[in-house]
Amino acid sequence: MKITHVGGPTALISLGGLSLLTDPAFDQPREYQLPGRVMTKLTGPAVGVAELGPIDAVLLSHDQHKDNLDESGRELLADVPVVLSTPGAAERIEGVRGLENWESVELQRPDGGVLVVTGLPARHGPEGCESVTGTVTGFLLSGDGVPTVYVSGDNASVELVAEIVDRLAAGSIPGVTARSVDVAVLFAGAARTALLDGAPLTLTSEAAVEAARLLAPAVIVAVHTEGWAHFSEGPDVLAKTFADAGLELRIPPAGEALSL
Repeated sequence: MKITHVGGPTALISLGGLSLLTDPAFDQPREYQLPGRVMTKLTGPAVGVAELGPIDAVLLSHDQHKDNLDESGRELLADVPVVLSTPGAAERIEGVRGLENWESVELQRPDGGVLVVTGLPARHGPEGCESVTGTVTGFLLSGDGVPTVYVSGDNASVELVAEIVDRLAAGSIPGVTARSVDVAVLFAGAARTALLDGAPLTLTSEAAVEAARLLAPAVIVAVHTEGWAHFSEGPDVLAKTFADAGLELRIPPAGEALSL
């Protein structure tokens, strides 16, 4: 597989002949005036929409926050044949397919096989945060002849990562035959806002290390660590935390395809 980091949580995953885009955000740097707060985007996309080529599916962890789906990203959805997200997003955005936790859909691959996409539990902050941050989802990508890939989405819970790993090992995820993860794309950055008194809304660097140990021997790829003012732990902090823990980490260079 290859992964091209566009910026923030936005990345293009090339897998099984398909192009999958996570959380599309392509606006240029700006401030978003939201009820009770301001979200500030610091950097623009490293790759423009036109440079990505045809996109087969969007994996949208949730639709409520501008760093996961901004104006440019929302416009993009109309040109993508499959958009997978939460059931709530499917109610709010026409054409979105909502996945319940552990529900799977099959995407046809050019080689005649299928890529199974399964919705996974995720929590965008501390316990009970849903009334503030909304419901989010992660994704599992699996199929014959391709790596099994975990995309965490905006998940801050190590406990949910442990549940996913346990279910995989037990073979209890419907439609999924894989028993472990080969590549994990973790949304880190320890996003924080005043709405939840500064509690981390995505994985902190220490939590990402815990998740990586649970997911071992998966290759760990980090996104969602830069580009927005509310990311409190940048790529340097994350890389040092992994190095101190003796763990390998891949941080894709912006705009370049990282082959795995």
